[in-house]
Amino acid sequence: MFRQGKDHPLSYLVPTSPDLVNRIQNPLYGIPRKELLAQVREFTKEKGLEDKTALFEKAALLAQSPKNFENIPELDNDDREVLRREVTHKWSQPKSLYLTVTICSLAAAVQGWDQTGSNGANLSFPQEFGILDTAGSPNAARNQWIVGMINSGPYIACCLLGCWLTDPLNHYLGRRGTLFFCGIFCIFSVIGQGFAQTWPQLFVCRLLLGLGMGPKATTSPVFAAENVPASIRGGLVMSWQLWTAFGIFLGFCANLALYQVGTIAWRLQIASAFLPAVPLTIGIYFCPESPRWYMKKGRYLDAFKSFCRLRNSELQAARDMYYVHCQLVEEFAVIKGSSYFSRLTELFTIPRIRRATLASWVVMIAQQMCGINIIAFYSSSIFSQAGYSTRDALLASWGYGLVNWLFAFPAVWTIDTFGRRNLLLFTFPNMAWTLLAAGFCFFIPSDNGARIPLVALFIFLFAAFYSPGEGPVPFTYSAEVFPLTHREMGMSWAVATCLGWAAVLSLTFPRMVGAFTIVGAFGFYAGLNVLALVMIFFLVPETKQRTLEELDYVFAVPTSKHISYQATVFLPYWIRKWVFFDRKAQLKPLYNFDEVESITVFEKGAGH
Repeated sequence: MFRQGKDHPLSYLVPTSPDLVNRIQNPLYGIPRKELLAQVREFTKEKGLEDKTALFEKAALLAQSPKNFENIPELDNDDREVLRREVTHKWSQPKSLYLTVTICSLAAAVQGWDQTGSNGANLSFPQEFGILDTAGSPNAARNQWIVGMINSGPYIACCLLGCWLTDPLNHYLGRRGTLFFCGIFCIFSVIGQGFAQTWPQLFVCRLLLGLGMGPKATTSPVFAAENVPASIRGGLVMSWQLWTAFGIFLGFCANLALYQVGTIAWRLQIASAFLPAVPLTIGIYFCPESPRWYMKKGRYLDAFKSFCRLRNSELQAARDMYYVHCQLVEEFAVIKGSSYFSRLTELFTIPRIRRATLASWVVMIAQQMCGINIIAFYSSSIFSQAGYSTRDALLASWGYGLVNWLFAFPAVWTIDTFGRRNLLLFTFPNMAWTLLAAGFCFFIPSDNGARIPLVALFIFLFAAFYSPGEGPVPFTYSAEVFPLTHREMGMSWAVATCLGWAAVLSLTFPRMVGAFTIVGAFGFYAGLNVLALVMIFFLVPETKQRTLEELDYVFAVPTSKHISYQATVFLPYWIRKWVFFDRKAQLKPLYNFDEVESITVFEKGAGH
């Protein structure tokens, strides 16, 4: 077990003895049967669930020994059949659960469409507002900064305010209320952009959009993670990126469909993003609220009803609910008396949480360092500079969006098998060379027929490597590494990092192209890919299929020890095995996990 020590209220998150470094145990582990059943009876009496006492007694015994359900005498044949089916038919889930996943997918699609509405509009609105940013235009350098600022508006608002509203919004409104709040901003602010008469008006509307995008990007993955069973959690939580990519693709479809309607084309392109926000805003209250949120508010009857809607049987609902209760009892004791600002401070002061904060920061900032958003935000402008006509530039952007979406599908399966860290280590080198190659293609003379298709080819290859790796991993990773006490705050930090640097990228790219040319800008981001690869290699631990206790152990290992292991153990092993093809090469593990007999076998991944 991890102890709650004297020096700090969260020091129980650090192993206290050498043998405990090698053995991670469940809070229910070792509790005598009689004592456990007594605790259950007290729990049901206290929470108004006395009519479910027998059910929760079975659930607690199952939680204590989940792999041994065949030998628990209190379980009947029907119970055992449900538990067997949980393993053999893991995708057979209630309609309410899939409705929740659908709504969270809509939230992601809104996020993607909001990103690409301005992509096509960049070809038109600078002319309308007299801020032409092409080389040779009057005040081109100034206008490049203005265009960049307009494009970065939502991300500035997300970073400075939107993401940090997540904690209070979730506290008072719940997960559903927060997403409803976000939906309202994502409807009316984008419509307002379509009616803007000056560039400052357009900029203000885009700032308001950020108030919806920030809490939505932070809350939606957590909402999905808290409601989805662990056996399918990794795949479904990563659907945030899958459907963000789909939203990006839909945005490019709208850009292509509307570009010929005349001078109002850019207005329709940028305002069309309100369409998926409408069913999101209406549909969110048809989903069950997060049972974990209900339990944090002391509403256990509502939590049990929610769990029953999200699981195939009352036994599974009671099992998961009792485990979460045991976890919350411990963590509420830790968080009692803490404030918003103390939890923010603890992201950087408590060693276990600080290491999770560092790892989530690395994977989030790497999403901007890789350069994907210079394509997502400015692909139409990039293809136009490559020599494409307006129609062909929008068509090439549409192709990029399609590739970005289609290649996100493999991650649904690979993220929980190949692993988060391995996906990143494989894809970043490939993103570096494809982006560099795309930039070098601009050296091909403009009258050479090979220039245009080669630029598109390498950008498409770049997107194909991004989508199964750095696309889905950051949000999945960040949603799972923080303990429940700091989950909203940790996700706020992570998303603020991602969108804050997206604002920097969006703001600076037009001017960077003006100063460095496309070749220099692409080369700069190719170099950042290499730097991100190094950061990930040394600072990001693997979290694939780790339980709550195992994650506490993973992030209890000092960063210096993790860096030393990667440099002196893993790297020499990798060179021996994959460079010299030494079949005898063996890797000494950094972590030594014993089998964990606990409910967290079912609670792997995000949503602890």
